[in-house]
Amino acid sequence: MGPRMPIGDEKSRASGFGLRASGDVKTRDSGFGVRDSGFCNASDPSRIPDLEPRAPALLTEPRTANPGPCGFTLLELMIALSVVLILASFAIPAYYLAIQRAREAVLRQDLYTLRSLIDEFTVDKQHPPASLQELVEAGYLRGGIPVDPITASGESWRVDIEDVPGPDQTQPGVVDVHSGSDDNALDGTPYSSW
Repeated sequence: MGPRMPIGDEKSRASGFGLRASGDVKTRDSGFGVRDSGFCNASDPSRIPDLEPRAPALLTEPRTANPGPCGFTLLELMIALSVVLILASFAIPAYYLAIQRAREAVLRQDLYTLRSLIDEFTVDKQHPPASLQELVEAGYLRGGIPVDPITASGESWRVDIEDVPGPDQTQPGVVDVHSGSDDNALDGTPYSSW
């Protein structure tokens, strides 16, 4: 066995260890005939190791403390993916519950607004509106009939029409409004009973 040569020397390339100088970057043989540098700096082309295959050789020089190849193993990726999926399994039902609560809050506010405007119209005009569209035409609803957040339609509102006594005679008109949905709320009551 000959004398040890510096890492950058041409003779060390032929040594049986697998360390090799590629510019100023030390590379090592991974045991599969491919050399890696232990770096992940692809932005500097002089630091990218030469990946030509070569047969593994006997260990004749001590290994340096180079880190292993950059990247993640399949096991690490599977564990990370499993953690993300577990967290998502908790978050998705809470997300849909929050969406449903928001829709119910909007429905309560819309019903309150529509009922208040029906009462104002009845007091101002001395008769109830014949339909919700009459509230829009009279200027009480400037943005048009609101969309029912449960059915996602402005045409699905259910109205209660009753005879309301007026100064001259009894006139039928809208006295109350409800959601057009047949579904139940989170508290178990039907939306149409709100």
